Amino acid sequence: MKLTTRGRYAVTAMLDLAQHGEEGPSNLADISARQEISLSYLEQLFAKLRRSGLVKSIRGPGGGYQLAHTPQRISVADIIRAVDEPIQATSCKDYQTEGCRKTTRCITHDLWVQLGNHIYDYLDSVNLAHLAQNGSAMLAGAHDHDHGDHHTAMGKRGAA
Repeated sequence: MKLTTRGRYAVTAMLDLAQHGEEGPSNLADISARQEISLSYLEQLFAKLRRSGLVKSIRGPGGGYQLAHTPQRISVADIIRAVDEPIQATSCKDYQTEGCRKTTRCITHDLWVQLGNHIYDYLDSVNLAHLAQNGSAMLAGAHDHDHGDHHTAMGKRGAA
């Protein structure tokens, strides 16, 4: 699985919001300057994040964006899904029904599907509060948390 710039930048921008949330709404120009992400790219990402209900926009002087939920309720998987980033390790168009070949699935298909599920579960177990607390040295033990008790803003994925 390769995470694109879109997914990485969306997580970075959301973490920036979480870290600066107590200062009030953040405008995209400030996030752009702090994180060295193009303002026009952030505008595209935040349109998707807002439509997904992860951020809310505040209009007027001093306006900007805020998290729509507490940092504990927003997982990395929520953010990646919101910007239409697939979380899968197969090259299949629809990894549950279509194969990676023209008419059949390859013999290692189930291996890659399971890997994608493990990646998803890990990203779903890490929320913005974890990242804000631990910085980029990120939690070697995040995968040790009980996955069953995590409630995220966008919910769990469908069964594979």
